[in-house]
Amino acid sequence: MKTFRYVASAVMMAVIVAASPMAIQLGDHRHDGWLSAAHAAEKYTCGMHPMIVVDEPGDCPICGMALTPLKASDTSAAETPAERKIKYWVAPMDPTFIRDEPGKSPMGMDLVPVYEDQATGGTIITIDPVTSQNMGIRTGKVERRTLQRTIKTVGNVDYMEPKQYTVNTKINGWVENLYVDETGQQVKKGQKLLEIYSPELVTAQEEYLLALANLQGVRNSPFPEIVDGARRLLDASRNRLKYWDVSDRQIKTLEEDGKASRTLAIHSPYKGIVTRKNVESGMYVKGGMELFKIADISRVWINADIYEYELPWVRVGQAVDITLPFVGGKTLHGKISYIYPYVETKTRTVTARIELANKDRELKPDMFVNVRIQSDAVVDALSIPAEAVLHSGEKQTVFVALAGGKFEPRQVKTGVQDEDGYIEIVQGVFEGERVVTSAQFMLDSESKLREAIAKMLEPEKAATEADGSADENLDDLFGDEPKKDENLDDLFK
Repeated sequence: MKTFRYVASAVMMAVIVAASPMAIQLGDHRHDGWLSAAHAAEKYTCGMHPMIVVDEPGDCPICGMALTPLKASDTSAAETPAERKIKYWVAPMDPTFIRDEPGKSPMGMDLVPVYEDQATGGTIITIDPVTSQNMGIRTGKVERRTLQRTIKTVGNVDYMEPKQYTVNTKINGWVENLYVDETGQQVKKGQKLLEIYSPELVTAQEEYLLALANLQGVRNSPFPEIVDGARRLLDASRNRLKYWDVSDRQIKTLEEDGKASRTLAIHSPYKGIVTRKNVESGMYVKGGMELFKIADISRVWINADIYEYELPWVRVGQAVDITLPFVGGKTLHGKISYIYPYVETKTRTVTARIELANKDRELKPDMFVNVRIQSDAVVDALSIPAEAVLHSGEKQTVFVALAGGKFEPRQVKTGVQDEDGYIEIVQGVFEGERVVTSAQFMLDSESKLREAIAKMLEPEKAATEADGSADENLDDLFGDEPKKDENLDDLFK
């Protein structure tokens, strides 16, 4: 009996071995058909940007990463987009550019849909009402409003640069008479400042007198060449005196007196106050040396410091109120005349210049004043509370409150911020939506954590599904595991 069982077992194994090529061949055909059907319905997406869903493998148009196949559940959802509700349309290269209808992005690319279960800035999270209340989550509405800002800063009174003058001389000599010998002294245009004795100047005057006498002596000469030569010599002597700042009036006095003056008087070419005096009586001076510095303070500049974040609110021509804190709080009115095109290294501020009349000399150079700039209003600006924006490097993110306790992270582009705590949103949200204004840091941490965990679990889940499908295919191919020898006995009884 045992011998018969051994023979039957051997015959059965031979039948299985003979039938296995056919079964494997049949299994291969069935497997190929399954692969072709799966490949035909397969979709590809980006792990970093789930809104990108295409039919063919490739690279993500946003980050350049290789696209990965969608899971079975995601593929079925992608095959029937009509069953999913579209929230908005987004530009593939700019997640902040969103619209409520299809169209083109600024770069000319087609907008892609974002569905209710998708987000452009992270992972949508769901929090029950009790937890939301415990976390202290508050929301604010996205609405249009008028944004305005009043800039208060400190200004410094300064001289007008075009109204500052330097007085010097072009000859060497000694100061014999000093008529203006005080700093801060008021001078008028043409007022005598000092007298200089210069041997070179005396010699030049005597040469001019000789040239003048020579011309008068040969005026009636029958030879025109001699008269022209004498006239050229006189002109050269006169020009030499003028080059040394000898005025026409002084030259005329020299011609009338016929005697060289021992000293040369230096007159003020401008009116103003003496802000610097570098000369003393009896001092030897050289040509080109600065003797006085004179400034006209009938009009002054006020330099106001503007921080970098305030620059969008400041422009040339804006009205400015100047308050004098030490003159009973008197207020003057002016306009911004110029904004300097560079930033001060130490203060990190930009200087705005205001020009004011100062006839009564109430404004003293280097005096501090209070400056108040009323900026122009930004009308009909889409805005949200400023505390709703999370600043993380180059990105600004807000959390949009959805129905059912869901919160969607969304990237935005911001504009100006007013003094009431509202910030302009250029792109990223729609009017009427609500954004989270408190506890958004915890939401951001939760969203990033869930997104990271999902990315880590995807390879493991994919491997598990692959192993399970392989086992199922083998089970389908070979059926249940054969039983022990008793089954063979039943077969050949």
